[in-house]
Amino acid sequence: MEVVRRRSGSGCLSVVVAIMCAFVVVMVPGVLATRWTVGGNMGWSTNFNYTVWAQDKHFYNGDWLFFVYDRNQMNVLEVNKTDYESCNSDNFLHNWTTGAGRDVVPLNVTRNYYFISGKGFCYGGMKLAIHVENLPPPPTSTPLDEKSSSLL
Repeated sequence: MEVVRRRSGSGCLSVVVAIMCAFVVVMVPGVLATRWTVGGNMGWSTNFNYTVWAQDKHFYNGDWLFFVYDRNQMNVLEVNKTDYESCNSDNFLHNWTTGAGRDVVPLNVTRNYYFISGKGFCYGGMKLAIHVENLPPPPTSTPLDEKSSSLL
């Protein structure tokens, strides 16, 4: 009887380990993604240079932009390059505003993205242009040669 209990326990353990491994494999892409708070501590507000904020960052396919702003005054609109440059909010491509002032934009296509705040706030600097790229491949590992492996 005692042996049977141990066997069934180890079988159960194997199932749990297999499920955990599958979970880890599924979750790895999400772990690699970054959630960027647009503007850092300043959030999405006027009198801030979002070009400078974005210039040293790499945005990758699978990342997220998190816009934090005054929901009663501002919004988050995705526009094309021409409308971005002219601060034209009339022909937006997508309105990401949910009404909570805490909007998340998935960056799931490798391309240029252009965001502005309408209602005249774009003229106060509330505009962001970024380029989203694919993650670079992981570095290739070099095989150990005979001399270095013999030192171990």
